[in-house]
Amino acid sequence: MPRLGRALPYIYVAPFLAYILITWIAPVAITIYMAFTECRWTVTRMRFIGLENFIRIFTRDIYAVDAIYVTAIYVSSVLVINAFFSLILAIFVTYFVGNETIASAIRLAWLIPRITPAVIYALMWRWFIDPRIGPLNAMLKALGLPAPSDWLLTLPYSRLLMIAVNGYVGASFGMIIYSAAVVSIPKDLFYAAKVDGASDFQICRHIILPLLKWHIFFVTSWQALSLLSSYEHILALWAGAGTARAAGVEVWALYAYSKAFYTSDYGYGAALSVFLVAIGIIFILFFFKVFGFERMMQPSRVEV
Repeated sequence: MPRLGRALPYIYVAPFLAYILITWIAPVAITIYMAFTECRWTVTRMRFIGLENFIRIFTRDIYAVDAIYVTAIYVSSVLVINAFFSLILAIFVTYFVGNETIASAIRLAWLIPRITPAVIYALMWRWFIDPRIGPLNAMLKALGLPAPSDWLLTLPYSRLLMIAVNGYVGASFGMIIYSAAVVSIPKDLFYAAKVDGASDFQICRHIILPLLKWHIFFVTSWQALSLLSSYEHILALWAGAGTARAAGVEVWALYAYSKAFYTSDYGYGAALSVFLVAIGIIFILFFFKVFGFERMMQPSRVEV
């Protein structure tokens, strides 16, 4: 019985550990190994080739360079919407909008894309930008502005569409996190600041923003990593990797997916994925440095 008692905790966590091993650790290990192999059409025939796939990325693959450029535009532009515009929106809705009904309606309008399936969301955008029956071109023409004949395939409109589609989805995540954080701030701080003559802008700058530093760090890091690896809305809206490439919106994650599952070049697709993970790690280290993670982890000097 004493032995069983010592083993009981391990028995309880064994199913969870087995799940993690099968669904996460094993696929990661297999992907890393495949990145150093030539593996086409079937995973049963893999030939170890060392760093050849990674050399190919930087020396012989012209589409990889385009994918890096598009990914840089995609991540930087959408991150501004997801991490910083959502912060402005959350502060506006939570602090400035006094009517809770109006505030809830605004939150709902930004939350709907998050809970809508990607395919349905893409179909809604296809209707919205349709050059014949879509309301977007009709509004542009009514305002006397140029209306593209094809939003999906015409640069730079296709990239603007890519940013808008993914930004609308991602902003809701940050808005939820930030709104919950602003609501949790004691109202006494706001009242005391107003008694001292502080304006709403000063309250936002000197009270709200400093108290949201952890939330800004989390949302920025999470969204950056999410954008690096996300492609489902691009794939659904442009109906395939080939069309996305022609439209100039093929990001790195979609390129890796297309190499592995469209052309069955599993080894090279795995190498592209491993390189993407390395970029993600660099992003994390960069955010740790920018946000002063070590300083944020230090205990408060104020004794309560």
